[in-house]
Amino acid sequence: MKKYDYLIVGAGLYGAVFAYEAMKKGKSCLVIDKRSHVAGNIYTENRSGINVHVYGAHIFHTSDKFVWNYIQRFAEFNRYTNSPVARYKDELYNMPFNMNTFSKMWNIATPDQAKAIIDEQRKEITGEPQNLEEQAISLVGRDIYEKLVKGYTEKQWGRDCKDLPSFIIKRLPVRFTYDNNYFNDSYQGIPIGGYTQIIEKMLEGADLLLDTDYFANKEELSGCAEKVVYTGAIDAYFDFCYGNLEYRSVRFETEELDTDNYQGNAVVNYTDRETPFTRIIEHKFFEFGTQPTTIISREYSAEWKPGDEPYYPVNDEKNGALYSKYKALADKEEKVIFGGRLGEYKYYDMDKVIIAALEAVKAEFGSVSE
Repeated sequence: MKKYDYLIVGAGLYGAVFAYEAMKKGKSCLVIDKRSHVAGNIYTENRSGINVHVYGAHIFHTSDKFVWNYIQRFAEFNRYTNSPVARYKDELYNMPFNMNTFSKMWNIATPDQAKAIIDEQRKEITGEPQNLEEQAISLVGRDIYEKLVKGYTEKQWGRDCKDLPSFIIKRLPVRFTYDNNYFNDSYQGIPIGGYTQIIEKMLEGADLLLDTDYFANKEELSGCAEKVVYTGAIDAYFDFCYGNLEYRSVRFETEELDTDNYQGNAVVNYTDRETPFTRIIEHKFFEFGTQPTTIISREYSAEWKPGDEPYYPVNDEKNGALYSKYKALADKEEKVIFGGRLGEYKYYDMDKVIIAALEAVKAEFGSVSE
C-alpha cells in the first residue's frame, strides 16, 4: 500500500495550489522541497520589520477576477501599484514609456509632439526587423532605445541587442498619457505580511519535507505516492538525456542601510550598460513601510550554469526544439504531472501559475474548490 495519493515535488506556488485543491478533495499529499523553506521564488522573509522578497520582486497582478478572489483567500492585499523608475546615468525617467517619459526626454508637453518624434525616429528601420535592436527602434525610436532599452536588455540577457531575436520584445508598452502604472491589469497589489504566509496556508494538512533533494532518492520518494506532481526542471527529470535547457539566472546583493529611504521607490532600473546590476529593489515600499532603516537588493543577471538557480527560460528556437523533445517524454509519463515555470520551461506570471495549476486540478478531479 502506498502512503500518499500525491507526492508534490516543489513547495512553490504551483505545487501549493495543487496540494491545497487535492486535499480539498480528500487526497493525502507529501510535499518536498530542496530548499529549507516553502514558497519557492515568491518566498518573503521578515527582517527588521520589512518583508524582503528574497528571490526578487514579485508584484501580483491579474485581470482574472476568479484568480484575484482566489489568492485573497490566503492573504489581504494592499493597493501597491507598480511604477518603476528608470535611471540612465544621472537621468531619471518614469516607466512604462509614457508622457512623463517623453516630456522629460524631449522637453515636450503633448501626445502629438511625442508621436511625431517617435514616428520620425522609427523611419531608420525599413522592412522586417531582423533583431531586437531593430525591433525596439521600430517600436519606440532611437532615443528611447539607446537610453532605456539597450543597456538593460543586454545586461539581462548577457548578449548584444543585435544578437538577440526580435520576438523577445514583440511589443513595448507605450502610452501617450501621464500614467506610470506599469501593468494594464484590473487588479494588482502585494499581500500584507508577504507571500510566504499564502503558501503556508495552502499547505496546511500536507506532510512537508524540506531540505529534500528529489533526485537523491527518486525511486523511494516516487514509490510512496500514487502520482507525482513535478515542478522542477523538466530536463533534470529525464537526466538531461537530450542535453541541458538554457536559463538566465539572477544574483542578489541584499543589505540593510541606516536610512529610512534610500531611493524613494520600490523599483529603480539601471538602464546604462556600465552599471553592472540591472535594478535595485527597496523592499519596504512594497508595503508602504515607515521603518527607521531600509533594505535594498541589487540584482545581477547571469548566465545559468549547473548548481545555479534557474530563473528565466531562454525561449529561443534552439531551446524550444529541445523542450519539445522533453515534452514528448513527459507526455508518456502517465503517473507524473509536470507543471510550473521549470516543469513547463515557460516564463509564468503568478496569476498564470495559479491558472495552470487549477487547469491540472480540473483535469485530475473535474473541478476546483469554490
